[in-house]
Amino acid sequence: MTDKTSLEFARDILANQPFSNLLGTEIHDFGGGKAEVSMPLRPEFQQQHGFAHGGAVGYLADVAMAFAGGSVLGDSVTVEYKVNFIRPGKGDRLIGRAKVIASGRTQAVVSCEIFTADSGVDGDTEKICAAAQGTFRKV
Repeated sequence: MTDKTSLEFARDILANQPFSNLLGTEIHDFGGGKAEVSMPLRPEFQQQHGFAHGGAVGYLADVAMAFAGGSVLGDSVTVEYKVNFIRPGKGDRLIGRAKVIASGRTQAVVSCEIFTADSGVDGDTEKICAAAQGTFRKV
C-alpha cells in the first residue's frame, strides 16, 4: 500500500506526466505542505539571451506548488498562479521549492522560490531567479 504523503508516491505521479518527463523534471522532497522539484536548464529551455525561458520557470513553479498543495489536499489542480521574475536564470538547472501558506478543505495557497544552480567542485551555487504564488483546488 502506498502512503499518499511519501516521496515514492510523488515520484510515481511525476512519472505519469509525459510533459514533465520530456523536460527531465525530478522531485526531491514532498510532504507536509512542501515540495522541491528540479529540471535541467538545457539550451532548448533558454531564450535568445541564454537565460531560462519564462515558460520553463513558470512551469517549474507550477509543478512545485502543485505538489506542495497536493501534499495537503490530495488530488488537486492549479486554479491560478503568478510569477515575479527577479533576475535572469543562468546555470545547469532550475530548482523550485514550494510551501503551503494556507489551506482549507478544498483549496490551498502556495508560494514558491525558483533558483538556478551551477554544479562545481565545491558543491552547488544557487541564485534565486523568481518567486511565485498560486491557488490549488482539490479535485
